[in-house]
Amino acid sequence: MTQTSSLSPIQNRILWGVRIFLALAFAAAGIAKLASAPQMVQVFDAVGLGQWFRYLTGAIEVAGAVLLLIPVTSFFAGLLLTATMTGAVVTHLFVIGGNPAPALVLLAMSAFVAWRQKPAALLGAAR
Repeated sequence: MTQTSSLSPIQNRILWGVRIFLALAFAAAGIAKLASAPQMVQVFDAVGLGQWFRYLTGAIEVAGAVLLLIPVTSFFAGLLLTATMTGAVVTHLFVIGGNPAPALVLLAMSAFVAWRQKPAALLGAAR
């Protein structure tokens, strides 16, 4: 059981809206990485870890997008994507430059999903 059961119908709709938006955003970004979009290849060249890291990141984003849409796995998807976006923000700030704002927004939204979807068993342990 997750915290979703304690949400009002409006709060539940908002949470679903955030999950759907994130799933679309991460699926699009992950597919661009997996399809070797020129901009993604260039960005990961600048990162300096090799193109294998682009494929790994793309696979994580696509898997996270799918897991967001499955209620029982959405908490874990939120955690996975929060960690991924933390890496993206750090990479923007210290490695490649550029604007980290989009990654920060996705990080915050992913963390929100993880927080709202936290399993009830973890809620008892956190109190």
